[in-house]
Amino acid sequence: MKTYQPKKNEIQREWHLIDAKGQVLGRLATKIAHLLMGKHKAAFAPHLDSGDYVVIINAAQIRVTGKKLKDKIYYRHTGYLGGLKETRLEEMLAKDPARVIWLAVKNMLPKNKLQKQRLKRLKIFADENHRYQDKFKQRGRKE
Repeated sequence: MKTYQPKKNEIQREWHLIDAKGQVLGRLATKIAHLLMGKHKAAFAPHLDSGDYVVIINAAQIRVTGKKLKDKIYYRHTGYLGGLKETRLEEMLAKDPARVIWLAVKNMLPKNKLQKQRLKRLKIFADENHRYQDKFKQRGRKE
């Protein structure tokens, strides 16, 4: 018996709506990464991008455990000498809560050529309003 290998044209993508209100950041990010990779499907293949679209609402109301609001630091570099910048989680949540979730999911995806394609299917909104409502209504899902 041979192992089934899905073809690129056989991939069926679904839309998932996730409400981030009150959910823990890390646990939510693992669920999102799982959906973006397509690991929940029976026809998962690690070399194919078979994941689904994920829309996250209420990103501003995400929760973290412990003292992460004060202690967790995000680093970035400007490209100039001495240009290492750091931002605390508390500041980043106030400024751009969608970026916090995006970075958490990005770091949980495999570091390969498919990562950029998978992240394009991730749509994050700070509140309940989003522009993808027609994708869920046509499939008969309730939000």
